[in-house]
Amino acid sequence: MADSSFDVVSKVDRQEVDNALNQAAKELTQRYDFRGTGAGIEWSGEEAIVITADSEDRVNAALEVFKEKLIRRDISLKAFDAGEPAASGKVFKVTGSLVQGISSENAKKISKKIRDEGPKGVKAQVQGEELRVSSKKRDDLQAVISLLKGEDFGIALQFVNYR
Repeated sequence: MADSSFDVVSKVDRQEVDNALNQAAKELTQRYDFRGTGAGIEWSGEEAIVITADSEDRVNAALEVFKEKLIRRDISLKAFDAGEPAASGKVFKVTGSLVQGISSENAKKISKKIRDEGPKGVKAQVQGEELRVSSKKRDDLQAVISLLKGEDFGIALQFVNYR
């Protein structure tokens, strides 16, 4: 019998992030407390998002609006890394980026966790920016998924290609 397996990945659906950004931009133009503050949110390149406003507290409030929209679209906040507000002339900016892929350091942490606390006979292999977990028993794979969900590695994890 062939081994069962699944992949541990850290990916974000770009379309969902784009939808969240558009909803946040619409809310920033419509809400009364953002009128006249020059608050705005937009893409800056492929993976970066820039939030601008006239004051530091308004840019932080706009960031919170965007985070709310991400949560509503089931995107983990661990997948969005926001910087600190920085003054740029008369405007305050917050630049954030989408975090995708599992670094080799995090992959080593995850595979060590699986080896140490996971069921016997479960193998984890690093394959680029993802981790393939395989075992003869599907129940062991379910146990590994629940083990990884209970642990915080600082990145958003998804489990795909379960076979």
